[in-house]
Amino acid sequence: MPAVFSNGIELAYETHGDPANPVLLMVQGLGMPLSAWPKPLLDALVDAGFHLITFDNRDIGKSTLMHDRPPPNMLVQTIRRLVRMKVKAPYQLTDMMRDLVGLMDALDIKTAHVVGVSMGGMIAQLLAIHAPQRVDSLTLIMSTTNERNLPGPTHEVSRFIMRGPQAPTDKARLAFQWQLWRMLGSPAYPLSDQELTGFLQMVYSRGVTAAGTARHTLAILAAPGRAAELRRVAAPTLVIHGDSDPLVPIECGRAIAEAIPGAHMETIKGMGHDLPLQLIPRLTQLISEHVGDS
Repeated sequence: MPAVFSNGIELAYETHGDPANPVLLMVQGLGMPLSAWPKPLLDALVDAGFHLITFDNRDIGKSTLMHDRPPPNMLVQTIRRLVRMKVKAPYQLTDMMRDLVGLMDALDIKTAHVVGVSMGGMIAQLLAIHAPQRVDSLTLIMSTTNERNLPGPTHEVSRFIMRGPQAPTDKARLAFQWQLWRMLGSPAYPLSDQELTGFLQMVYSRGVTAAGTARHTLAILAAPGRAAELRRVAAPTLVIHGDSDPLVPIECGRAIAEAIPGAHMETIKGMGHDLPLQLIPRLTQLISEHVGDS
């Protein structure tokens, strides 16, 4: 399993496609290892002429797990966020952005077209803000600027997430994730039971921990809004967001598109907070055309 030393930790990664082709750096979301990227999407992007770099963010998959940093009480920190108090987190999204810079350095990637999904889109934004010379273009899928006036998850989703698994067992965690992904999934493009089972098996076989997911969540909660800084971003930007996202509402995507000069937003009807197999041709075309125009 290839890995590099970056920003004081190990990051596990994989490559796909011809290294001579333009680089797409793929940044996954909260609690999601690199195996969460649908293989048909990776294959389609390789066929479209890209060299893909996928990796496990810190605290997930085969990358360094931060066992020495126990997360603070999640409920307390969520309340602090709601009342606009400072949130305590074991590390910040900016630390995860520096991990990404270190990965690029270790792989001798001077610049890349960066594709970030959800939390990965937040990390990608920070890369464009703090290391603009490394970013050829941005594709931000179902992400947000983190401004505190933006709407959050639906009440149903928030309540379910805060309740958590019914027991601290693998079986209970899997049942919880099954129900959660059913809630977050695209209503117009639902996964079959077999497809959802396959997806969760790929994710969990790579490695997921409750503590790592909690630390990712706290990093998001602790992050300040980026709208003002995003106004300085010069990288060509494509924002992709579903109009049925119950976790990161579409208003969050619109906020990104409004903040980044010249950004283009593509709204996908019936898409939730996932990457449905039925949408892979459209997503591939959108990314390919955006990168080609950059």
